[in-house]
Amino acid sequence: MEKKKFDFNSVIGFALIFGIILWMMYNNQESNLKEQQEKAKKEKLEKQQKAKQQEVKQVVETLKDTTVNDTVKLQKLQGSLGSFAYSATLPSAKEDFTTIENEFLVLKIANKGAYIDEATLKNFKKFDKNSGQLVELIKNNNASFNLQLQTKDNRVLNTKDLFFTPEVTKVDGNQVLSMKLKVSENSFLEYKYVLKPNDYMLDFDVRSQGLNTVLNTGKPVDFNWDLKAYRNEKSITYENRYAEIVFEYEDGKDDYVSQGKDQEETPEKVTYIAYKQHFFSSILLTKTPFEKAALRSHDLVNDEDVDTTFTKEFKTSSALAFTNGELDYKMNWYLGPSDYKILNNYERNLDEIIPLGWGIFGWINKFIFVPLFGFLSTFMGLGIAIIIFTILIKIAMSPITFKSFLSQAKMKVLRPEIMELGEKFAKDPMKKQQETMKLYNKAGVNPMAGCIPALIQLPFMYASFQFFPSAIELRQKSFLWAEDLSSFDEIFKLPFRIPVYGDHVSLFPILAAIAIFFYMKMTSGDQAMAQPPQEGMPDMGKIMKIMIYLSPIMMLLFFNNYGSGLSLYNFISNLITIGIMLVIKKYFIDSDKIHAQIQENKTKPKTESKFQKKMREMMEQAEEQKKLNKKK
Repeated sequence: MEKKKFDFNSVIGFALIFGIILWMMYNNQESNLKEQQEKAKKEKLEKQQKAKQQEVKQVVETLKDTTVNDTVKLQKLQGSLGSFAYSATLPSAKEDFTTIENEFLVLKIANKGAYIDEATLKNFKKFDKNSGQLVELIKNNNASFNLQLQTKDNRVLNTKDLFFTPEVTKVDGNQVLSMKLKVSENSFLEYKYVLKPNDYMLDFDVRSQGLNTVLNTGKPVDFNWDLKAYRNEKSITYENRYAEIVFEYEDGKDDYVSQGKDQEETPEKVTYIAYKQHFFSSILLTKTPFEKAALRSHDLVNDEDVDTTFTKEFKTSSALAFTNGELDYKMNWYLGPSDYKILNNYERNLDEIIPLGWGIFGWINKFIFVPLFGFLSTFMGLGIAIIIFTILIKIAMSPITFKSFLSQAKMKVLRPEIMELGEKFAKDPMKKQQETMKLYNKAGVNPMAGCIPALIQLPFMYASFQFFPSAIELRQKSFLWAEDLSSFDEIFKLPFRIPVYGDHVSLFPILAAIAIFFYMKMTSGDQAMAQPPQEGMPDMGKIMKIMIYLSPIMMLLFFNNYGSGLSLYNFISNLITIGIMLVIKKYFIDSDKIHAQIQENKTKPKTESKFQKKMREMMEQAEEQKKLNKKK
């Protein structure tokens, strides 16, 4: 049997066949892959085309709907707005705003209503100064200004609901914003705002052009200006006390709307209206007086723990008169601090907004306190300025203080002789009074000399109560533990509220109360000794004893919520008075010398003054009348 041999050619043949099969399989797979990729690409392209077609279709449908809505809207506007429908078809007929600003103010004016939507003061922060939040007089619809237009076809339209067209330009470095409510391109109502550099006052003109054929010009245009005053200070109680409406009327007179829940005044010939928020004011001024205005103030603080956003709501209702069928009013807005120096510089009587007091109290503040404190505060801290200011005032008043103490000392020396006259003429009060007056005349003592100096000092004391709460310089200025000299210096928060006193403890009022206590303790004895008891008159000794304790208690209760600057002034003032009194008693008043001088005066011939002569004659007439009555 023949043995098979290995066939090499067969192996090569099978290998070639296998290779060909693999090559065919690879080419077929590559072809399928390319075919799948082309198919996927085609499908993706088709999807993109469909999506784009769908998007275009949606846009077209949207445009169709918008056109239909605008047509309906326009028809409705023409039915409700009449000629003013034109303004609603302009591009500006949307909720948009225009911002103008300078170094002091940022104002955002709305297209709708053309009134200020936001008014921010760049250089002042709210009571929580650490938060960095700036004072905003107007924001979140807390204010509105509206003219009520009456058309010839008996429509009543409110400008607050209508859209104005804004246009900003610059003229001589001033920003000018023209807001026009258009009937056509050449017929409109315009509000024009002009904001100057470094100024809180902006011009505000209201005028119409070509509206005499549209508006009913037979009666004035009613307007309303409303504002809810935001809380900006630490103590809402203290801030609300000084939030009020002040106004000027009848050629320079000024007045204010009383404090209270609901108060109203109706002045005539009004030239400015100020919504005062303690340290900030929103003021509307007009060169053409408003014939009559209704001013209303409504207190919004019912609960000091809950009502902490607003203080008061202010409202003004008045009217703008037509001149030759058109409106033309030159007005101004002031949006800024209630600063006496700034307001006084405008020479528009705006300084009367600051409550510095009436009559002599106002004069003391305007001509002494304001300039003196302003000078001191320019080169030293406000706390130190208060102390130096107080020292200077007390030194200036020291001669008057000296005369008062000297008079008390003389009366004290005469007290034993006056008591003897009282016992001698106990049954004849009129005779006792006559003899007492003779004694005063012989001794050269004026019983009123102690009262007059005290009366002279009273206006200065009252002026300080007006000055310090109005001094914006003290706002957010710290001294020692007091974070804000214009507000209370809280050192401890109470877990409850005490009526009148509050929910915290302030330190400066405590120190002032202690100083008052010692001052009253030192002076009450001399005053009681100087004024012997008179029949039918209250006992001064008892009154003084009561006042020793009553005065400090009143200081604690009423000044706990007051500005710490005023409490600091009272504390330093009483300390200085005590010091002056101790120096006068130790170095200038000698009871023995005073007694010797009085005795010497008794030996000298005396000439009656006109006042003394008049008093003696009146007493003699009264004595004669008494005798006649007894005979009858």
